Amino acid sequence: MNAQLNQSVPTKLRDHPLTAGKPFPLGATFDGAGVNFAVFSEHAERIDLCLFSDDGRKERARLPLLERDGDVWHVHVAGLTPGAKYGFRVHGPYAPEEGHRFNYNKLLIDPYAKRLFGKLKWSDALMGYRVGSPRSDLSFDSRDSAFAAQRSVVVDPSFNWGRDLPPEIAATDTVLYEAHVKGMTARMPGVASAMRGKFLGMASQPVLDHLNKIGVTTVQLMPSQAYVDDHFLVRQGLRNYWGYNSIGFFAPEPRYMTEEGVWEFQTMVRRFHKAGIEVIMDVVYNHTAEGNEMGPTLSFRGFDNKSYYRLTDDGRGYVNDTGVGNTLRTEHPMVLRMIMDSMRYWVETMHVDGFRFDLGTALAREKDGFDREGGFLDALRQDPVLSRVKLVTEPWDLGPGGYQLGAFPHPFMEFNDKFRDGVRKYWRGDAGLTANLAKRVAGSARQFDHSGRKATASINFVTVHDGMVLDDLVSYNVKHNAANGEDNRDGKDDNYSDNMGVEGPTDDPAIRSARAQRKRNLLATVFLSQGTPFLLGGDEIGNSQWGNNNTFAQDNDTGWLNWDRLDQKLLDYVARLSRLRRDHPVLRQTRFLHSRPRREDGMPDLFWRKPDGTPPTQEDWDDPRWRALSVEMRTASDTPDYAASHDVVFITFNAGPAIDITLPDCSTDSPWELILDTANPEDGTQCIATQTFRVAADSVCVFARTTD
Repeated sequence: MNAQLNQSVPTKLRDHPLTAGKPFPLGATFDGAGVNFAVFSEHAERIDLCLFSDDGRKERARLPLLERDGDVWHVHVAGLTPGAKYGFRVHGPYAPEEGHRFNYNKLLIDPYAKRLFGKLKWSDALMGYRVGSPRSDLSFDSRDSAFAAQRSVVVDPSFNWGRDLPPEIAATDTVLYEAHVKGMTARMPGVASAMRGKFLGMASQPVLDHLNKIGVTTVQLMPSQAYVDDHFLVRQGLRNYWGYNSIGFFAPEPRYMTEEGVWEFQTMVRRFHKAGIEVIMDVVYNHTAEGNEMGPTLSFRGFDNKSYYRLTDDGRGYVNDTGVGNTLRTEHPMVLRMIMDSMRYWVETMHVDGFRFDLGTALAREKDGFDREGGFLDALRQDPVLSRVKLVTEPWDLGPGGYQLGAFPHPFMEFNDKFRDGVRKYWRGDAGLTANLAKRVAGSARQFDHSGRKATASINFVTVHDGMVLDDLVSYNVKHNAANGEDNRDGKDDNYSDNMGVEGPTDDPAIRSARAQRKRNLLATVFLSQGTPFLLGGDEIGNSQWGNNNTFAQDNDTGWLNWDRLDQKLLDYVARLSRLRRDHPVLRQTRFLHSRPRREDGMPDLFWRKPDGTPPTQEDWDDPRWRALSVEMRTASDTPDYAASHDVVFITFNAGPAIDITLPDCSTDSPWELILDTANPEDGTQCIATQTFRVAADSVCVFARTTD
C-alpha cells in the first residue's frame, strides 16, 4: 500500500540540468558546479528529491533519483548552491507486518543532512498511519507532512582553521567536564546576551577562563547533533533539554546557532583548542527520535525501516534495548557506515577530539548480544581517523545482558558507576564500604586490568547529568521531580544521598558546614583515585537543581547553572584539587597498582594502612566498623626506568570520628608534607615533624614527599 501524493509540482528546474551524479559521498555535496545527492535505501521502489524555495515554504521541484548503484540512489543538480532547502519522498511497500513503512506522502530529512532548517511542528500528518484508526499502525495516512517537517540544507562546510591543531591531551592528564551548551551559558556573567545558549557563547572568554582556572582539559558537550522535542513534552509545554532524541547525525542542533551556520560550531572548537581544551561530543547513535511503531515518520523509517532499525521477530515491532522506543541496527553495513561517516565528519570537518557514546552497549550488540569483537567496535578500532581520538562510553543499555562495565576493548574509557555508588555510600557513612573504597581508589582493577587496558580506562565520577548534582546529593534524601509532569515517578530512586538533617536549603550553620565538608570529600576522592576524573558542570560552583534528579525537560532555571549562587571557596578548592593531581604523577598513572615490588628499589607500589600504620588483615577488610583507610602510593612496579617518578603520596580517607594516624617512614631527611586537608581546605602546605597526625572527622588528608 502506498497512495501517491496528489500535488502539482514541477519535475524539472530551469537552468539546473540533471545528470547521473555519483553514489558517493552520501548526502548532499556541493562540488562548485552544483550539488550531488546520494541516499541509501535497500527496499525502496523509487526516490524523489524535493527542492524548496529559499524560505522553505514552497516545493519548487520534485526530481526522481533515476540512477541506482546497488542500494545507493543518486542524481546531480547543476547550478544548485549551498543554502538550498531540500527533502526526500520515498516510494515502497507500506507493510508493517513485513517491516516496511514506506509512505511517499511524508517529507523526509536526509540521513546525511549537514544542517536542518525550520522547527518540527507536531501534527498527526507526521505519522505514517492514521492516528485513532482501529487498525492502529497498520492503517495508512495519505496526508502530506511537508508543512510540519524540517528541511535539509545543502552546506559548504569549508572553514578557515588557520593553525588549529588538536590539543591531544594525554590520558594521564585528562580532566573531563560535562557541559550543556545552553545550561552553561544561559545565566553566565560576561557572556553576551545574544550568545547565551549558543555554540559561540559556549566558547566565549568567560567560559574559557573558568575552565582553565579549574584545570579542565576536555569538555564533554551534551548532545549537540540535531534533535527533536518529544511530542509528549510539547503537549505539556516542555522541551527536550538534554537532547538525547537525535534526528540528524551530521547536523549541529539549530537552537544552538545564531545564524544556523555550521561555522559557529567550528568557531567554538577552534576557540577551545586555542585555549588548550579538547572538545568531545556526547553522541546518541543507539536510537532516533522516530520512536516505536506509533512514532512519526521523519527520516530513517521512511527511507528503509527494515534496514535502519532492529525489529522484533514479527517484523512489526521494534527492539527497545534503549528504553525510548527503537534501536538502530548497527550490524547492518550501511547503518554502520552512516555512524562511521558521521564520526569522521565531526573529526575531520568539525575538528572535535572524541566522542562519548550514550548507551554504548546497544551499539556493540550483534545477534547474540554484546560482542566486544563485533562490527561496531572493530570498525572503530581499525579506522585510521577514529582510532586516534578519545572514545568514551556508557557501558550499559536496557536490553538483556546490557551491563558491560569493563568489557569494552582498549582504547575505550568507561563511565564507572561502581565508583559513583561506592564512593557516595562510603561518605554517606554506610557500613562495610572501606574495602570497596580501596578498589575504587586503586582504579577498579577487577573491571579494567585486562587486555592491555590502562588505569585511565575508568572514568571516576560521583555525579553526571542524569541524577542528583553534587549540592543536591548532600541536601536531599529523595528526588523532587514534580516539575517533570510524571508525578515524581521518573528519575532514579536509589541516589545514595543524604540531606544531613534537613531536606533542601537551610540556614543552620552546622548543617551547611557538614554539607560543604562532604562535597569536598567526594570531589577529593574523584581527583585522588587512579583513573580519569570527571566533573559535572556546575558542581564546582555549588549549583543546585532543587532536588530534581532528572532535568531532561527543564530548559529553565532548574536545568541551567545558577551562577548567581557561585560558591567561590568551592571553586577555588576544585582548582586546587586539579593542580594537586597535575603536580603529582603518582596520582595519574596508566599502570595499575597491585602492591608489587618496584624494580628500582624493591618497595611495593601500594601500601594499605590502618590508622596505627599496620597493614590490614582480611578480618580488618571485612570489619564494617573500619572507617579510616590510608594508602601510600608510588610509581607502578612495571613503570619503565625512563618514565620513573620518585613522587610518593600518603592519603587518609576518614569517614568516621577524628582519629590519630601513624605516618610511614618518617625521617628528617625526607619529611612528609601535608598538602591537602579537606577539613581545612584553605590551609597551605605544612611540614609534619611528628609521626602521629590527627585527622579530623569525616575528612581526607593528603601527604606527599619526594624520595631520592
